[in-house]
Amino acid sequence: MSVITDKLGRPLKDLRISVIDRCNFRCTYCMPKEIFGKDFVFMPREQLLSFEEIERIAKIYVGLGVRKIRLTGGEPLLRRDLPNLIKRLTEIDGLEDIGLTTNGSLLGHMAERLKDAGLQRVNVSLDALNEELFQSINDSGVKPERVLKGIEKAKEAGLEVKVNMVVKKGMNDQEIVPMAAYFKEQGIALRYIEFMDVGQSNGWDFSKVITKKQIFEELKQHFDLEPVEPAYLGEVAQRYRYRDTSAEVGFITSVSESFCSTCTRARIAADGKMYTCLFAEKGVDFREMLRSGMSDEKIKDEVVHIWNHRTDRYSDERTEESAKNRSKVEMSYIGG
Repeated sequence: MSVITDKLGRPLKDLRISVIDRCNFRCTYCMPKEIFGKDFVFMPREQLLSFEEIERIAKIYVGLGVRKIRLTGGEPLLRRDLPNLIKRLTEIDGLEDIGLTTNGSLLGHMAERLKDAGLQRVNVSLDALNEELFQSINDSGVKPERVLKGIEKAKEAGLEVKVNMVVKKGMNDQEIVPMAAYFKEQGIALRYIEFMDVGQSNGWDFSKVITKKQIFEELKQHFDLEPVEPAYLGEVAQRYRYRDTSAEVGFITSVSESFCSTCTRARIAADGKMYTCLFAEKGVDFREMLRSGMSDEKIKDEVVHIWNHRTDRYSDERTEESAKNRSKVEMSYIGG
């Protein structure tokens, strides 16, 4: 089948699948306790897509040109028997790459099972090395040592590891250089993510954003960096290499230098709704289609129709006003 494209000529190449809306962290910029407290009602198991349903929808997307799948959450390692799903997905003919985004707290005792199931890559979220600061950010008592041990176990198991750091002014900007120095030494790629206005609950505004340019200027005072060419169309990170090593650092600049023009990514939320943008207001219910007896061919037609009519470019159009007034789904629901 020929490549399907949207209204702006962007092909469908990547799929992110959220396997659960729960998380064992309560990061203040994502799932603050004031909103996601003990009384918060998460999805019951029957509302989540089953592994069979995820495999089925993944096959349909791969048949339409998707070559990369990333599993997200919530915290995906909270989903019971996740390696079984990974094994199913790796057996899909035509799928070239499967990754996982995790907070790393459960990675230590699962890394080998994940690798054995066929996982290739993990992106670990870590916003500080300082113990007190990290615990204040995740608001759940987990120390950075636990995440670092998970990263070590993942490397030992043979997984490719990248670390993602959300940078927010007044929260963890003092950790920019220490994080770079530590992961340079470890030979692990670190990516700085500009604080984004995902969802309704993280209290975002422009004044809390530290831009790629600002971070880069700070890093230049300590490291000699050279740019790296993008590896593929739709690569979201602007990458740089430390000249004296093969280690890299990257920047995800969805606020200051948007990359909507090359976005090739669709998202499936934990309840089976498809979204064509991280900042979307509404999704299309594929769980209902899967459970109503609709054929794969008809579901494929629905995906083609949605993608062909896609015009999303929220980050290109973002203003302070639109960021505050537009209703957007939460990061923990749609997956990062």
